[in-house]
Amino acid sequence: MKKFKPIIIVAGEPNSIFIEIFFKALKKKIKSPIILIASHKLLKLQMKKLKYKKKILILDYKKLLNYNLDNNSINLVNINYNVTKTFDKISAKSNKYIEKSFKIGLDIIKAGISNKFINGPISKKSFLKKKHLGITEYISEKFLSKNTAMLIYNKNLAVSPITTHLPLKLVNKKINKKNIKNKVKLIVNFYKKFLKLNPRIAILGLNPHCESIDSFNEDEKIVKPVVKELKMIGYKVSGPLSGDTIFLRENRKKFDVIVGMYHDQVLTPIKTIHEYDAINITLGLPFIRISPDHGPNEKMLGKNKSNPLSLIKAISFLDKH
Repeated sequence: MKKFKPIIIVAGEPNSIFIEIFFKALKKKIKSPIILIASHKLLKLQMKKLKYKKKILILDYKKLLNYNLDNNSINLVNINYNVTKTFDKISAKSNKYIEKSFKIGLDIIKAGISNKFINGPISKKSFLKKKHLGITEYISEKFLSKNTAMLIYNKNLAVSPITTHLPLKLVNKKINKKNIKNKVKLIVNFYKKFLKLNPRIAILGLNPHCESIDSFNEDEKIVKPVVKELKMIGYKVSGPLSGDTIFLRENRKKFDVIVGMYHDQVLTPIKTIHEYDAINITLGLPFIRISPDHGPNEKMLGKNKSNPLSLIKAISFLDKH
């Protein structure tokens, strides 16, 4: 019988909807054992609040190879956290807890026990403190991975921004041939390796209608030449294409991936189209890292109404690969 590598899940921000959607996701049949990294005390408090019952098996993360794990219980690596309320406001109080959770989760990956990693949402403002643009960059630094890409993946249509959580006024400084070429290569390699597909990729322009009143037009000087170079090495790329029409139904169905120049250029329409039916995959790491495509969502804490679809999709993807 094939033995499946475990899926490592770091719960992330303790005051988020993640544990709620984690409980809901566990109702699905999953072949790979799941190892949750979180606070035992917090987990029990939220289980009581959300009326969820399941046995908890506390693991020694240094001896994971000694366990014969399945998903009949919650397999937990406990991270001590001085919690007094089931749900609280997001603050810097949880930073050390989150940092330790990530450290242990990534140590398990580095030890070769698994190559499947999911993290719950965190508050960039509270946890990252402007030291990193996002968790993608935070994790990439831990593995010295300088060339990474964010892929918001759905099997029908995915998107990837050349720049991630960067202020708009700084975006044009990061738009260059090297960045575009590196991101596209990561996307193509991912699709070929995991999906056995040479993807059709649309590359958007930076400017409205790919036109500019400025003397330097990035779409003419940067995007158009790099698209030509990528075509010459066998990539199915088109561009530069205008961001205002690419997501029309008849246009978008011609492509597997749409690459934008900045975050909201592609994430806003893809979330409108797919809502929770997409996952955030980091390309360029020596393992598969996925996060559900949503934030902590403080307004929904304790209501037991949050949609688990994105986490279910993340687990399902890793379960197959």
